[in-house]
Amino acid sequence: MCSDIMVNKHFLFPGTIFAEPFEYQISTILGSCIAVCLWDKAANRSGMNHFMLPLWNGEGLATPKYGNIAMEKLLNKVISIGCHRENLVAKVFGGANLSGSGLEMYMIGDRNIMLAFQMLEEYRIPVVAKDVGGRVGRKIIMNTQTGVVLVGKGRAAAST
Repeated sequence: MCSDIMVNKHFLFPGTIFAEPFEYQISTILGSCIAVCLWDKAANRSGMNHFMLPLWNGEGLATPKYGNIAMEKLLNKVISIGCHRENLVAKVFGGANLSGSGLEMYMIGDRNIMLAFQMLEEYRIPVVAKDVGGRVGRKIIMNTQTGVVLVGKGRAAAST
């Protein structure tokens, strides 16, 4: 006999961060945006951000819609739920330059990718998996306890 175990689910909207000390299945959809998943392999806890633009320019609110803000807030959040910086590994997804989006000439996807990797290097957090760039969107689903991330690619993923 098989029993169904209910896993909490959370959809991560653009410009937000999610990290809880319990097992969740986090999903999000990415075009030029980036999602960084930080997982503590010893504590079996993790979190994810979803940022839209690389840098906050100092005007308006410093929200996680901007990569430099989202990265700092995610790191602080996963530490607050019991992760240890020295045990963290990163998985990075997104950063497509979608044609027809009107943004491809600004190469937002490429700039988001560069910012994510630069900040992870500064934090000395190794990147153990990535699926970035290209011209199609992605849907990702992460289990916060195991750190496993499933990736679906295609035009449908960007508009689902």
